[in-house]
Amino acid sequence: MTQKQLDEYKDFDANAFQRSVIKEFRENDGRVGGMFEGAQLLLLTTTGARTGRPRTSPLAKVEIEGRTLVVASMFGAPTHPAWYHNLRKNPMVTVEAGTETYEAIASIPDGEERDELFAKVVEVAPGYGDYQARTTRVIPVVVLHRVNA
Repeated sequence: MTQKQLDEYKDFDANAFQRSVIKEFRENDGRVGGMFEGAQLLLLTTTGARTGRPRTSPLAKVEIEGRTLVVASMFGAPTHPAWYHNLRKNPMVTVEAGTETYEAIASIPDGEERDELFAKVVEVAPGYGDYQARTTRVIPVVVLHRVNA
């Protein structure tokens, strides 16, 4: 990153940005404008690993072979996002997709299964390949299994 990009980032309030995306998502039946115009988003509510409080994150949704996936890319950052740590501790989550809200159990495939899913994700959303190239960590793929479907 350039110094200019670092300076801009340090002034960026990620929590306020996420709150505005969540608000817009809920007010517009799951549709969000701006940089997310036309994107398939969902809201994932996890239970805070340390606090036990609900934490909602707007995430890109990827549908592969009838399964709903989210990818813990954090734009290729060196660490996993907080929501990923939360669901590792408690895999019961709430998913908001469009106008629908449902409970799900998150699973985290590893090894060959993860690699196959990640390759399919990159086929439909190539940016995830760029994120993986930016980091040395293996970016997790998370499958959201609807409860009582």
